[in-house]
Amino acid sequence: MLILASNSTTRAMILKNAGIEFLQKGIDFDEQSVRASTPEALVCAIVKGKLKRFVSIYGAKDNILCADTVVVCQGKILGKANDFHEARQMLELQSGNRVDILTAMIYHTPSLYLEELAKTSYYFLPYEAEDLQRYLDSKEWVGKAGACMVEGFCKPYIKNVSGFESTAMGLCVETLYPFLEA
Repeated sequence: MLILASNSTTRAMILKNAGIEFLQKGIDFDEQSVRASTPEALVCAIVKGKLKRFVSIYGAKDNILCADTVVVCQGKILGKANDFHEARQMLELQSGNRVDILTAMIYHTPSLYLEELAKTSYYFLPYEAEDLQRYLDSKEWVGKAGACMVEGFCKPYIKNVSGFESTAMGLCVETLYPFLEA
């Protein structure tokens, strides 16, 4: 059985929609304590930290899946917004710009260690002020890297995309699927 070491409802939905059976066991991990020189190194260090924390609590005998996502726009790393004001700033930065969404994933089993870093790039049209306000008021951005929701609010503003939507949502299931053990 696959163990999703995450509290993310979106990652759980991705696995469910892909028909992958799993058990969700979330862990607490201080992502803010991780430092790195590049967005790629940061997201990889966070996911390694999450795996280490999970193993320290539950052990490594199961098939464990950990993932993390960061958003990059105009050279700025956008994590999870701490409040409404910060979410607005992040989204205004993304409006009409290229946004790179990086997701790191580790799939660890007793016989396999798979580590992957995937990127999906979006080119967004400028956001309409009323739509942006509605999205901010909805609080659907809470817990989302960069306050970005490509499967929801951002979808009608996608001008161009390169990569998998699942990567942008937090878990590249297309890469994971071939490695799953029965």
